[in-house]
Amino acid sequence: MSIIGWVVLGLIAGFIASKIVNKTGEGMILDIVLGIVGGLVGGWLFSLFGAEGVTGFNVYSMVVAVIGAIVVLLIYHAITGRRAVR
Repeated sequence: MSIIGWVVLGLIAGFIASKIVNKTGEGMILDIVLGIVGGLVGGWLFSLFGAEGVTGFNVYSMVVAVIGAIVVLLIYHAITGRRAVR
C-alpha cells in the first residue's frame, strides 16, 4: 500500500477509534498517526491469533486498524491517567 493509502487509512481509522474511545476526535494529525500506529498494532495483534493484518485499502484492513487504534488509545489513557469519556 502506498504512503497516501496509509495516511488515508490512518485518518479514517484514527478518527473512528477516537470517536469510540473519547467521543471526540484527537485532531487530524494525531488521528492519522493514531490510525497508522493502530494499523501496525492491530496487524501484530491479529497475527498473534493467526489472522492477517492490514492487507490493503479495504474494509478488513480498516477493522484491523480501528481495533489497533482503540488498543493504543486505551493504553495511552492508562499510562497518562487521562480518563476516556464513555
